[in-house]
Amino acid sequence: MEVTILLAICIIAILYASVGHGGASGYLAVLSLTAYASQDSAWLKQHAWSLNLIVAGIAFFAYKRSGFFSWKLTLPFVVASIPAAMIGGYLKIDHDIYDTLLSITLIFAAWRLLTMKTSSSEEVFVNPPTVYVSAIVGSVIGFLSGVIGVGGGIFLSPIILLFGWGDAKTTAGVAAAFIWVNSASGLIGNSISGQLVLDGAVLLPFAIAVVIGGIIGSKVGADMVSQKTVRSLLGSVLLLAALRRILELFGF
Repeated sequence: MEVTILLAICIIAILYASVGHGGASGYLAVLSLTAYASQDSAWLKQHAWSLNLIVAGIAFFAYKRSGFFSWKLTLPFVVASIPAAMIGGYLKIDHDIYDTLLSITLIFAAWRLLTMKTSSSEEVFVNPPTVYVSAIVGSVIGFLSGVIGVGGGIFLSPIILLFGWGDAKTTAGVAAAFIWVNSASGLIGNSISGQLVLDGAVLLPFAIAVVIGGIIGSKVGADMVSQKTVRSLLGSVLLLAALRRILELFGF
């Protein structure tokens, strides 16, 4: 396995963990630029989810230990997302449809990273939504996460910040918990449908790389470089991967 791939995976974990995300969209972006892009959607999703479980778990404990987490804000999203993510993970998606959905997701993630402003609020809990609204949002994001193979943080974080449901750091803690649960649910859905194709020989070095990256990112990653630089770097990688996917769809 190329050292450059492991290094890229580690860097993605550092950058995403610094904002409470698992990094699935980043891992999919990296894999889309390598020979692994030829793997089917089930293989890509399962390996991205597995890495998500590691990094999001590390990020969750780091943010919760620092006091940036709210069960009241998190639970409605999580409870509603579990069955939806399992259903999305259970579905068998055509390769071209998957490539289209993944490309759209990567572009969306890149756009949010490049345009999102960092909140200066220090409030731990701002203006939570009703349980009904949370359930709808959690269900929709959970289903999309299951279909595409991401944890849903790239959708949930912007929504929480946009509507003022939580400050930036609490949002990171909530997103980490949400991502972990959705990734686990997606894997379970894939397993139930008989699509489980995890490759231990590939996953182990990937896991070691993201453990290192997750620990660094969740503790000091956000303070080492500016958020603007982090967003610009990640956005560029995601756009490049999306472009490659789109070109492949049109036979280039």
